[in-house]
Amino acid sequence: MNEDNNHTEKPSTRREMSRRQFLSYTLGGTGAFLMAGPVIPMIRFAVDPILKPKNEGSMVKVIEESKITAEPKSFKFPVHQVDGWYESEVELEAWIMKDDNGGIYALSPTCKHLGCTVNWNVDSRFPNEFFCPCHEAHYTKAGKNLAIAPAPLDEYEVKVENGFVYLGKVLPNKQVGK
Repeated sequence: MNEDNNHTEKPSTRREMSRRQFLSYTLGGTGAFLMAGPVIPMIRFAVDPILKPKNEGSMVKVIEESKITAEPKSFKFPVHQVDGWYESEVELEAWIMKDDNGGIYALSPTCKHLGCTVNWNVDSRFPNEFFCPCHEAHYTKAGKNLAIAPAPLDEYEVKVENGFVYLGKVLPNKQVGK
């Protein structure tokens, strides 16, 4: 027997594209290309705020240094806020005071329990303490949590320049460890 007869080779079949497939691919590619025109700007519009570099936040002039005492006082100040494409002026509040060494620090009035606003020395049961009326959380003058709240009050970044107190971003409390 001849070995050539035992192994029959199949001829290679070349599959050709039909006119219908060609038109289908061409029209699909053209349609996708044309749709990219309006879609790409929409995607960029949505993603652009995320890609912008974050600015460190500027310091805001709040009050004259001479008006700060050892007794905590509440001061409100406007901040320019940018949320994506939306810009607004927001009014924030801070409790500003001097520590035992005469250094100025500022605490956020937002309770760390559920976000209510704390006030200074308003409940006779807790004299000379920050008190939250929502669930009776209270804090020392330095912002240390004494009851209910899981963490101390946050602290503002403070800078004193040319006789004025400037506040920046909110940071974790550093006064508690002193």
